[in-house]
Amino acid sequence: MGRRKKGEVVNGWVCLDKPFEMGSTDAVSKIRRLFNAQKAGHAGTLDPLASGILPIALGEATKTVPFMMEAEKIYRFTVHWGISTDSIDREGEIIGRSDVRPSLEAVKAALPAFVGEIDQTPPRFSAIKVDGQRAYDLARDGAEFELASRKVVIHEAEVTDMPGADHTEITIRTGKGVYVRSLARDLALALGAEGHVSALRREQVGPFSVENAVTLDFLTDLVHRDAAFEGLLPVATALDDIPELAVTEQDAFSLRQGRPIVLLPRQVETLKSRLRDGDRTVSAFHGQTLVALGQLRAGRLEPDRVFNLS
Repeated sequence: MGRRKKGEVVNGWVCLDKPFEMGSTDAVSKIRRLFNAQKAGHAGTLDPLASGILPIALGEATKTVPFMMEAEKIYRFTVHWGISTDSIDREGEIIGRSDVRPSLEAVKAALPAFVGEIDQTPPRFSAIKVDGQRAYDLARDGAEFELASRKVVIHEAEVTDMPGADHTEITIRTGKGVYVRSLARDLALALGAEGHVSALRREQVGPFSVENAVTLDFLTDLVHRDAAFEGLLPVATALDDIPELAVTEQDAFSLRQGRPIVLLPRQVETLKSRLRDGDRTVSAFHGQTLVALGQLRAGRLEPDRVFNLS
């Protein structure tokens, strides 16, 4: 007989507005304890020195986390000119100083070179593994190592504020894998300046944004009022760009059993018109309830993730 899981069955997403100086793992633990949930995970790490959107999945929502890894993100960050640090943030050791303060016009002129698909080398102080060890551990130990550059995509980048000569605020919309600190490092190099990220806020991860975010204090208050579930978003929130298929009760039963269902030709054509090139993933709903995620193949929907929701 299997051991009973600790906690309650809680399914849904928390769009957490993570505070400064809290790690992503710690944030997940706090949310899990608040809801007394059996299972929790997050969609995209956010550094302790960054604030903003950290989507946290509870229960069945953890099955949709992989779909958030490809989600576009929006970051707003401030570059502090005149000082470079080894970690490219305000906590690092100073490794360079300069009197150069790029003008607003110079920063605006330099940014287009970083829009589109670019090669970017991750910061040495990052969670990337090198020979089985985290890069930030090696960097702290003073080890010599190189990180390979990678292709990343920055869709948009613009200067959104310049409160003084020492600081420039920039907002970017990115694909996956972009390091804001690397962008700040490379921008400073292009401008012949020294600089580091002094403030960083993530404002959006796919469908999760500041508009539907909640704070820890707000959630704690809801828990005290026995209204914690008011802070939850539906499991399907992460699937907002995946075509939906309405299924009958019988088809829902089949999908939950892991069996494919046959679709009508008009259903197939409608779904194909909504799918992105090269994608076959469809979400099946019975009424308002998410039943399964499956692949559209040869006129059938073949389930590869089923959900135990009611």
